[in-house]
Amino acid sequence: MEISCSRVLKLMGNRFEFTVIAADQKRGEQAIDDAIDEVRRIEELLSTFKETSQTNYINDHAGLRPVTVDTEVVQLILRSLKISKLTQGAFDITYGSIDKSLWNFDVSMTSLPDKNTALQAVSLINYQNVIVDAEKSTVLLKNKGMRLGFGGIGKGYAADKAKQVLLNAGIKSGIVNAAGDLITWGTQIDGRPWTIGIADPNQSTKPFSSLKISNMSIATSGNYEKYAIINGQKYSHTIDPKTGLPVTGIKSVSILCPNAELADALATPIMVMGIQVGLDLINQLKQVACILIDDADQVYTSENINIKH
Repeated sequence: MEISCSRVLKLMGNRFEFTVIAADQKRGEQAIDDAIDEVRRIEELLSTFKETSQTNYINDHAGLRPVTVDTEVVQLILRSLKISKLTQGAFDITYGSIDKSLWNFDVSMTSLPDKNTALQAVSLINYQNVIVDAEKSTVLLKNKGMRLGFGGIGKGYAADKAKQVLLNAGIKSGIVNAAGDLITWGTQIDGRPWTIGIADPNQSTKPFSSLKISNMSIATSGNYEKYAIINGQKYSHTIDPKTGLPVTGIKSVSILCPNAELADALATPIMVMGIQVGLDLINQLKQVACILIDDADQVYTSENINIKH
């Protein structure tokens, strides 16, 4: 008789939840332990909050010299740069150089920074200034003060890697939920597909639609958790890397595709690109679907998805 085991804990500064269907409790718990170890290993590599991380090692040598890092980190950076190219810079791992003091996105924020201050803050953001030598396994940030940050792709990457560890441990069905970036495989104990609710942006505890997502990933980026209202206009905590100003117009973007890394990496830039440009891009990608909700609660979907709500 199969059983379901779950565990919730904080990893990479976020809430992670692991759910597995296993032959018995012991095997399920052991598999989850292994998956947690894997996420912790990735956190040690990527987190800017860990002094010894390879990300900080790259950042500390910005404008100075190329540094040697693990192949895994080089490959993640190369994939990130591809997504930057695809989204015309709306996704950019060099956003780490942004000056956090400009936007605090809370009640006390009553005005936007002026355009020049904002532009100044994002002047170091440019994925084209990340020089990677895959053969030598080195990375160089061209300019002093540049900083990499994997906040837009790291959780999805960790979810994919945790899933792989669980599969290797013989777990044929499960869910890894990395703070809302979900990857699922197999089915529930009763054989039904995993389903999830898409949150209603106005009441994030209530879903407005549900989707069957077995063997799929879904990532959602939304402005309903962190935002500022200035002169009656709602500003998302998502910053456009080109202008340095917050994006407006879209409440939430959900991306569905086979792997969590890509879903995670596409959700935010689609918010930056806007509805039409964003949907045009998604419609060109194989096995990727998208659900958008704008500030007026209009729902838009890519061509390859039907939702009922």
